[in-house]
Amino acid sequence: MEEEDERIYADYAEGLRETFPTTASMFDEMREEESGHRRRLIDLYRSKFGEHIPLVRRNDVRGLVNRRPMWLTKPLRLEAVRKEAATMELETRRYYEKAADRTRDASIRQLLNDLAQEERGHEHRAGTLEVKLDEAARGQEDAANRKLFVLQIVQPGLAGLMDGSVSTLAPVFAAAFAQHQSHIAFLVGMAASIGAGISMGFAEALSDDGSLTGRGHPWIRGLVCGLMTTLGGIGHTLPFLIPNFKVAMVVALVVVLAELGTIAWVRHRFMDSPWVSATLQVVLGGMLVFAAGVLIGSS
Repeated sequence: MEEEDERIYADYAEGLRETFPTTASMFDEMREEESGHRRRLIDLYRSKFGEHIPLVRRNDVRGLVNRRPMWLTKPLRLEAVRKEAATMELETRRYYEKAADRTRDASIRQLLNDLAQEERGHEHRAGTLEVKLDEAARGQEDAANRKLFVLQIVQPGLAGLMDGSVSTLAPVFAAAFAQHQSHIAFLVGMAASIGAGISMGFAEALSDDGSLTGRGHPWIRGLVCGLMTTLGGIGHTLPFLIPNFKVAMVVALVVVLAELGTIAWVRHRFMDSPWVSATLQVVLGGMLVFAAGVLIGSS
């Protein structure tokens, strides 16, 4: 983790150097400190266990999640980098604290606790990048609360809303165009929405326990994801309670457009996705699924 973080911070510094030189120098300092952490860990390991260090990667450790390669994005956005850096330090600190609790060797426990405290300082330093963001772009905001809100509520909720709103389009509108009966489309939509909500809820809850990533209690995330999945599917299912099929179809289409617009807004507001790309991705995906349902139902 320390070696990976060191290289990521180097890429962040290089990507921000031209526009935000002060922030880039801060990432240079954090890179040097991560390098120091790596050397201290290696020195202690060699003194305890010898010269050979076995290969252990992030995907070999339960509870760690893969990091998005944000450092490959050009140009780098300071707000997105700040949030990612704070999340990285939070995850690393939690890992050291967990590891220190499990070891019985005094020297190893001391080093891990020391590193956890230093990572806490890094986490605070990453949060202070918000001040430079505010000077360059906009007013201050509560970065820590927003980060936790995004990790624990927005991300699982958005995943559920996208899955419920998009994936249920095909069965609902396939049933509608096949039978031309509002009641049949309503029953299919309810079954698809509830089934998808249960499936997505369990998938999110079992993805990781949140102890290292700071994503919160797994069952809370699962509940949020499951409810939003169900809500996303029920939104365009309820119009089929209208007995008149043509009216129900028009209302359902309006609801679908509203759902896709809401998803694009959430991605732009909380996930730092540009408006154009967020809208195109969501609308394109939704229209493809809708078209699949229409073709299947009409065949």
